Parts: sequence; C-alpha cells; structure tokens
Amino acid sequence: MRLPFKLEVLSAWWSLGRSRRSFERDPESHQRAMWHRFQQRVLTKAPLYRDRLSDPLSDFPIQEKAEFMRDFKHINTCGLSLSDAMDVAVKSEESRDFKPTIDGITVGLSSGTSGNRGLFLASDQERAVWVAAVLQRILGWSFRKRRIAFFLRANNNLYSSVQSRFISFKFFDLLDPLAEHLVNIDRMKPDVVVGQPSLLIRLADAQTQSAIDIAPSKIISVAEVLSQEDESHIQATFGIDVDQVYQCTEGLFGQTCAHGTIHLNEDWLLIEKEWIDDTRFVPIITDLRRESQPVLRYRMNDILHAGSCTCGSKMQAISQIEGRMDDVLILGEEITLFPDFIRRAVVGAHPDIVDYQVVQVSSQELSLYLSHQAHWGLASEALQEMLLRHGLTDIILTYTNSKIHSHGSKLRRIIALRT
Repeated sequence: MRLPFKLEVLSAWWSLGRSRRSFERDPESHQRAMWHRFQQRVLTKAPLYRDRLSDPLSDFPIQEKAEFMRDFKHINTCGLSLSDAMDVAVKSEESRDFKPTIDGITVGLSSGTSGNRGLFLASDQERAVWVAAVLQRILGWSFRKRRIAFFLRANNNLYSSVQSRFISFKFFDLLDPLAEHLVNIDRMKPDVVVGQPSLLIRLADAQTQSAIDIAPSKIISVAEVLSQEDESHIQATFGIDVDQVYQCTEGLFGQTCAHGTIHLNEDWLLIEKEWIDDTRFVPIITDLRRESQPVLRYRMNDILHAGSCTCGSKMQAISQIEGRMDDVLILGEEITLFPDFIRRAVVGAHPDIVDYQVVQVSSQELSLYLSHQAHWGLASEALQEMLLRHGLTDIILTYTNSKIHSHGSKLRRIIALRT
C-alpha cells in the first residue's frame, strides 16, 4: 500500500538528508552503492538495459536527446509509448491544463531550446522526491506560510506538488501578457519569486519604475543563463542575492548553497566530465533516483565551469553556467569563440549595457542588438578588439534594432549559426 503523498515527501526528505551525509562521508563508496541499487532496482525494469545489469557504467552508450527520445519506449519502465505520452503532453500545452497524467504518471514537455522537444516522466514517488529536494535544498523549511510566484512557460504536476499548508504556490504563465503578471504579482506580494533571468529583469525594471512594489525574501533564477550583469541588476533592485537552480527536462541537477555557489547533487548524480579546457566541461549525467525514465549517460548541451567553494561540501562546485554548446560560435577559419568571451566584451564596453544580443549571420558576420543604440560605438569596438585577439581580422559587425525572442520563450543572448 502506498503512503499518502505528504508522507512520501517526509520519507523522501529523510532519505535525501541521509544520502547527503553518506556522500559527504565517503563520496566514492556512496556512489558505488547507489549505482548497484540503481542497477538492481531500476535497470531490471527498462527493456533497453535489463540484459546489461552486470556491465560497468563506462560500457553503456552515451546518449543525447535524439537517442533518448528515439528509445523512449524501451527506456521508460512504465510501458508507455512515445506517441501516447506526447499526445498527453501536447494537449496539456495547448489547453494550458497541466493536470492530466497517463496511467498515473506525470508527463512534461521541454521547451526545445536545443532542437527537438523532449518528454519527461515522473511517478508520484518521484514527485515526492522532487518536492523534498526543493524544500530541503532550495527553499529551506519554514513553519511560516510562504507565497511563491512561479514564472515558467509551462506548469505541471511536478511544480504544483509543492503546494501545502505552508506554501501557497501560484503559477504565472509566461505566455500571458506581462501587464497582467505585474498586476497579479503586486497583489500577491510573494515571499519567493522563481523565474528565468529575462523575466526577473523585467520585474526589476517594473519595481524601479514603481509599477510594482514587492519585497521577496528569496529570488531564484531558473531555465536561462544568469549573467553577472543581470544578477547584479536584480540584486541591486531587490536588495537580496539571487539563487540559482540548475534544472532541465532531464532532472534537478544543482542549486546555490549558503555561500552562493552552485553545487551539483552528486549524492544522486554520477557526473562524467567531457573537458573542453582546464575549467570548462560538458556534463554527462546518470541520475540514480530517476526510475520511471532512467537517465543513463546523458550528454547535456551545457557548458559548465568547475569551481571551488568555502562551504566545505564535497559535491562539485560550479563557478559559472556559461551557456549551451549551441551558443559556441565558429568564425573565420574554424576559430572557436565561447559565449563568455562575447558577453564580457559587450557588457564590459559600458556599465549601462545590460540588454543585448549577438547573432551569428555567417562565418564572417555578426549582428549586435543593444537596447540603447548610443552604446553601439563602444560595444562594436570592444567586440572587434576581442575578435582581433582571437585572430579574427575581417569579421563584419552590423547593428540591428530588434532581438530574437518570442513571447514566453527562453532568451538567448548569444545565438550561433547552425548549418
């Protein structure tokens, strides 16, 4: 007999706390035990993996979204077909009613930033684990009721699971007009605001212009890259630090600690690093707590910077989430430019440059959007100097008065040309 959902959350809370302490005592021993448990408890139920239970992790193929979706039916342990699950997810997106499930399993749809949209599954038990992780590692426990304003492109049963007598959760649909959100959030006076940086910046601007008057005790950035300039602007406006959560369709991977550093949740994640240089790497994720849809050696599309932290945790510290591999520009004679090179050049040109976008038009041309055209001269000069330092002498820079960003979607500051 299954426990009531709230008891499932309490059980998961206790289990996660014990898991964290076990990892901090002996990371390697803890992960070995978790991997063995995952093999016996989860992989035995996945058609794609059940005949490979004795294989070491390194023998399993690395997969990306295309393979993950192609093998959906043989990876998930619920016996669901891709077409049935996709049908539920798409209908929820279209109706904006995110409550429907399939055989009791919550189905969610990714935003499709990196190409084809992905599906994720979550059982009631996995929802309980997610809620426990959010309460324990992101929100923190409190007996005082807190109002949470949650801005995302799509809601689902996973997010609304945090609703309780201590948490009032309100979903703000990013597809709705901003003017409506400003009225509602001003009326709500949330204690916690969760949203992507491009939305948080607009809330900060509205606060500065006295269109809203809110005083959240916590602001959490999700979904997009949080640049240093955006973080500084949000912090200065609301007078509090901005926490970050590293989460995507594939799972909850990390969050900011009390010292302000993102740590990856290595007590339930096995993270292989595909090094790009001395600090940058692309993570390959194995999630040892995902059971309905095992995530096994999944190569993310993100560029992370390995860092350090004074908090004392042995979990991998991340100094920066730089962007996606899709944001890496290849210019001229196959010269690689990482997003951070471009960002630093543009925002470093003038302290008032905050809203910008660089789009690769061709291997020899970039277009630059600035919210204030008056800064064009300084920004273009800084970009050209950076390009010259990388041996790019004949790149054309053009100005554009509009940026690529559809309403409700993720904002990308750097957009590379994809052939």
